[in-house]
Amino acid sequence: MKVLVFGNSGSGKSTYARALAHRHGLTHLDLDTIVWEPGQVAVQRPADAIAASLQTFIETSPAWVIEGCYGELVESAALQCSELVFLNPGVETCVANNARRPWEPHKYASPAEQEGMLDNLQRWVADYYRRDDAWSYRRHRQIFDNHAGAKTEYLAAPLPT
Repeated sequence: MKVLVFGNSGSGKSTYARALAHRHGLTHLDLDTIVWEPGQVAVQRPADAIAASLQTFIETSPAWVIEGCYGELVESAALQCSELVFLNPGVETCVANNARRPWEPHKYASPAEQEGMLDNLQRWVADYYRRDDAWSYRRHRQIFDNHAGAKTEYLAAPLPT
């Protein structure tokens, strides 16, 4: 089983992926952990290093769940997944989930640092359906619609199977 979960920030990707990994014994990769420089907020690693980290994970993990919002990485991993899961619960749900999000020590040095980034994150999330970047609804929709393999779109919070 190789499941790729993607969608807007706050859509429930991490919650769904962790539950799926636990239920099926899958190795879990949060794409944030390979995209951003460790210990630095909003400092992206070089693209070649990110791509190499993703490929190494895929090659060394026989069964996995990968989750994230990065369209270029989702598109790359989609070629090797057994199921694509698009979480699309709407902006209101995503904004509310982000407001309740517990501290993520793999992304932020402190809860205060995470809280300091929340307003920027919420604005970015609110623009999901209007943006035209690799992490936007438009790009996610295109990836989902073009995927020829097994795929599921959830418009509300799903329960992992």
